[in-house]
This record gives sequence, C-alpha cells and structure tokens, in this order.
Amino acid sequence: MTQSPQTAIITAHGQPSAPAPAEADLAKLVADVAAYLPEWDVRSATLATPGRLEEMTEDGAVVYPFFMSQGYFTAKVLPERLKGINCHIAAPFGLDAALPPLAARAIQQAALAQGWDLGGLHLLLAAHGSARGAKAAEAAEAFAARLRPMLPGCTLTPGYVEQDPRVETAAASLPARALCLPFFAQAGDHVKEDIPEALETAQFGGTVLPVTGALPGVPGLIAEAIRSAASDREP
Repeated sequence: MTQSPQTAIITAHGQPSAPAPAEADLAKLVADVAAYLPEWDVRSATLATPGRLEEMTEDGAVVYPFFMSQGYFTAKVLPERLKGINCHIAAPFGLDAALPPLAARAIQQAALAQGWDLGGLHLLLAAHGSARGAKAAEAAEAFAARLRPMLPGCTLTPGYVEQDPRVETAAASLPARALCLPFFAQAGDHVKEDIPEALETAQFGGTVLPVTGALPGVPGLIAEAIRSAASDREP
C-alpha cells in the first residue's frame, strides 16, 4: 500500500488589495521548493486570499511561514486561523540561521559583478520595521548581527519603511559603491514602491539586490527547514 505524502503549506502575507499576483508568485516559489521535496505534497496559500490557508491545510501538515519575523501575523493571526487543525507551524523564513550565509554569498557575488571589493563596500538593509511592535526590527537587527562577520570590511546600515531610521535617512549618506538588500520575503508594495521612492529621495546611487526571499538558494533553504520541522515534530 502506497503511503500518502507528507503535506507542507508555505504561507505568506500576500497583497490584500490584489491577492492574485502575490498568490501566483508564491505558487512559483512552491514549485521550486517542491523540486527539493519529491516525497512531499507542497502547497501554497497567502493570508490575503480568503479561506485559502484553511482549505490547503490538513491534520499532520507542516506550515512554513514565509515571513521575516515572529511578529503579529506569525504569532497571532496564523495560529488563530489554523485553530482546530493539528498542524505544526515552523519557524519563520527570516529567522533561519542558514539565511545570513546565503545572503552573504549573494552580496559577495553582486559586489564582484560590480568589480567591488568588500573592503569599503556599504550595504543598506532595507527592512519593514513596525510602529506597532518590536519584532520586525528585532529580526532585521538579528539578521544584520549575524551577517556582519560574514562580510569583513563591509559597512552594514539598516533602514526601515515604518520606523526610524527610515530607509531614506539611512541611504542619504551612502556612497555610490553601495548595495541595498530588501529584507522582505516577497516583492510587495513596500519593495516595488516605498523603497524605490525612499532611495530616489535619498539620491541613492548604488545597486538594489533582489528581495531576500528571491535570492539564489532560497528554495533549497526552505525545503531543508520543512524537513527539519517535520523531524522535530516526530516523537
């Protein structure tokens, strides 16, 4: 008798004003993750699509939060929406210890592509932040603290969309030899609109990297995290 595959649901915030594009983007990521998990049934669901998370999740599933912090949505909204379903919620993407080394490699490759050494390089970490709680900024600061030793000679400066220091303030004093890494899972309005506007205001002359959730190696990182979460749950 063939055993049913284990189920994993990768969930993200999505875009409440227009759920479909973010849902499609998440489905593409899930297809890439599924290539690393052939023995699994990997599904996607953004919180912005009404009822989809509950429809996709079943007893015994691993729910993977494609979020950057253990903030309001991961700590409160997600458990509330999954109440009554016997599933295991894994740690959020942004808190994965494997993420800083992955980002460091991408930053090094981007600097090399520009012909820049790490010595004297500036990195702007453009993160969400929040006026409603500290978790978002704490996750960005923890990520930055782990990333700095991996980029010797590089100056790392955080800037936030929703709290001080703002992205435009942090970017204003940076030289042209600078990179900007958006510390976000998906490229929503903050990444497509708010950060570019802030960088334009600051007359930022550097290079903007892909959103953290789209860096090379992310699908494999997520697959490993799902496996680990399932292993941790086993008696």
